[in-house]
Amino acid sequence: MAGPPPGCPAHGLGPGGLRRLYGPEAENLSAVYEELRDEHGPVAPALLHEDVPIWVVLGHSENLHMVSTPTQYCRDTRQWTALQDGTIKPDHPLMPLVAWQPICCHAEGDEHLRLRGAVTGAMSTINHRGIRRHINRSTQHLVNKFCEEGRADLVAQFAEHLPMAVMCQILGMPDEYNDRIVHAARDMLKGTETSIASNAYIMDVLMRLTARRRAEPEDDFTSHLINHSARLNDEEVGQHLRVILMAAYEATANLLANVLRLVLTDPGFRAQLNGGQMTVPQAVEQSLWDEPPFSTQLPYVAKQDTELGGQRVRKGDGLLLGIAPGNVDPRVRPDLSANMMGNRSHLAFSGGPHECPGQDIGRAIADVGVDALLNRLPDIQLDCDEAELRWRTSILNRHLVELPVRFEPRPKQDVTAKPGHLSVPAQRTDWQVGIGQPEPAAPVPSPQPSAPPQAAPVPAEPARPMGAWRRFLRWWRGY
Repeated sequence: MAGPPPGCPAHGLGPGGLRRLYGPEAENLSAVYEELRDEHGPVAPALLHEDVPIWVVLGHSENLHMVSTPTQYCRDTRQWTALQDGTIKPDHPLMPLVAWQPICCHAEGDEHLRLRGAVTGAMSTINHRGIRRHINRSTQHLVNKFCEEGRADLVAQFAEHLPMAVMCQILGMPDEYNDRIVHAARDMLKGTETSIASNAYIMDVLMRLTARRRAEPEDDFTSHLINHSARLNDEEVGQHLRVILMAAYEATANLLANVLRLVLTDPGFRAQLNGGQMTVPQAVEQSLWDEPPFSTQLPYVAKQDTELGGQRVRKGDGLLLGIAPGNVDPRVRPDLSANMMGNRSHLAFSGGPHECPGQDIGRAIADVGVDALLNRLPDIQLDCDEAELRWRTSILNRHLVELPVRFEPRPKQDVTAKPGHLSVPAQRTDWQVGIGQPEPAAPVPSPQPSAPPQAAPVPAEPARPMGAWRRFLRWWRGY
């Protein structure tokens, strides 16, 4: 029997009349979430790929309760009934994201403390000032590739590359940064038939890195993770590197694109930024509310029969952390146009025991990257109508396909000079307050008695040397 025609109320429904969160029927997931909210309230039943049942948590407080109550909900996917009974098959497109792994995200209790402690311990060794300088230099390097053209796509040429360049540096594998690893990272999160192959490539890169650093440790995140007192084995190290790389890369690539889109399409937003009423970090937080890098996170699993948002949730049921729908819950944001400046209670980085440990790195990449780009290309403008912008939507996120821009062509900048090695004018020993340094006067013959008196020449004001504050800013930004 033929399916319902497009536009029919039954279109996009699966077994049991449940709404699908995938496929052409769910190209606008934000609208689907609002329909679910209207029909079921803050927690709603729905279907993942291949019609796997899932609870979608739509309410802000319900999401916070779920992530903050480890006695009732966990992230150990081995307890998910859909995996236990074979509903989710080994070749399921979301398998790389939901299969259990020996990582802190899927652990509980003492094991979670051991693995999470290793990750946060390695994070604590990161030189954040040095990373900010590396972010700036990487930004200048990327801008150099298109600054002379006067046009660029800030998604493909900037937002998708800067986070990977920075993360490869942090992990200790800068030589692995190239177009192939960027493409694999993008493909792996799409839930397509090639996702498994892309995941295998990423894991091969990371396991080779683990073997190298096990044999020859250096001062990088991977070495500190290996040498932590938690004594992670090679598989645990490789899997943690994978989840850190992918989460940081995807989240920050989307965050960069979203912040830049806001700057380029919202005149009021850009005016506040240019006028000093809003800083780049505040702009980033606003974007984390309105367009979080990850729309959802999956799955949480109910450890016992419980109740959430008026729904009876059974032991072993899977639940979807609804980041994007939770951020627009009308109970906490009745006016979506209201400025959320300074408010960090969004769900963009989850919460509870599994809150993102690398969120400060993501914020730094967005803060420094956007600021450096706008300083380098202050006249940058969107090169299409806003209505022409397109997104690629998946269960995990809403990814901007391209962001075409135009600007006045500019020459490349030298990004090879290291901070702290810039030439500084020699210190002067003959400062005089309030006057310039006079030039040496040439001998003047004595005037004849009949000659009128001559006015003394006014010494030229020398060029003002660069002050300490300006030199500090250049050093901090890596110029």
